[in-house]
Amino acid sequence: MKRNLILRSITGILFVVVVAGSILYGVQTYSLLFAVITAMTTWEFCSIVNKNLQMQINRFITTVAAVYLYFAVMGFNLNIAGSEIFIPYLISIIYLFISELYFDRKNSIYNWAFTMMAQLYVALPLSMIHVISFFAVQGVAGQPQVVYSPVFVLSVFIFLWSNDSGAYCFGSMFGKHRLFPRISPKKSWEGSIGGAVVAIVVSQVVASYSMDMNSSSEWLNRIAWGGLAVVVVVFGTWGDLVESLLKRKLSIKDSGNILPGHGGMLDRFDSSLLAIPASVVYVYTVNSGMFQNMYDKILLLMGK
Repeated sequence: MKRNLILRSITGILFVVVVAGSILYGVQTYSLLFAVITAMTTWEFCSIVNKNLQMQINRFITTVAAVYLYFAVMGFNLNIAGSEIFIPYLISIIYLFISELYFDRKNSIYNWAFTMMAQLYVALPLSMIHVISFFAVQGVAGQPQVVYSPVFVLSVFIFLWSNDSGAYCFGSMFGKHRLFPRISPKKSWEGSIGGAVVAIVVSQVVASYSMDMNSSSEWLNRIAWGGLAVVVVVFGTWGDLVESLLKRKLSIKDSGNILPGHGGMLDRFDSSLLAIPASVVYVYTVNSGMFQNMYDKILLLMGK
């Protein structure tokens, strides 16, 4: 038990260092690492479905399509190419549908369903990470220029890690009321609330160093960062529960064993698969000026 805890702790620390370091080091390391993560997670998802549900998903083409989507979204957000960059991806999806016609398989419909699930559940969320990584700014001579900004991506993972650590500590000490006993008997309301509080506190530390949410008002900036932490916690918890339900239906404990003490890639990134898309929606909603408009209207109603 003690040995497993030490192994799990070492693996967790190394994982945090590698992910955070790659994001901070630059666009090359960040994009390469998450391309590998996309490939490994997609392959792992296809493998556990094939093995435990006797499916026959084409793991190779499905994984190649996932990685291509990842780089296509990156290229599109970098303005390297237009929407035509997605054509090869669409061709690969069409192929995955048509290919089933030429095999006499009992589970063809389920093969289609789980192939599409691999794209929607794994590939698309991990590809969306680029949407909050690259932003258009005014460059030299007024020309638009795309820049890489690691602050939002890194914050999403920092809030997820903070929530996990807080939930574990508070759940271990005070956990009595089960959050979702049908799917995850170990999760408690006390742990979830404690994890959320830790993540919100951490978000205020981030807000002290970053005005990226609202450069005109410190209070709105702090509120917006706190809101992102709440979004990450809520959707990250749902992401964890979604994977727990998947594993229950597949009758497995872990999705893999590549990470000692932590299971597989899907186990490690389950929370982020819902937290990333939700964060994209939140960040772009906040940056659209909605919060600022609401704040201005409140001040107007108060006569200030």
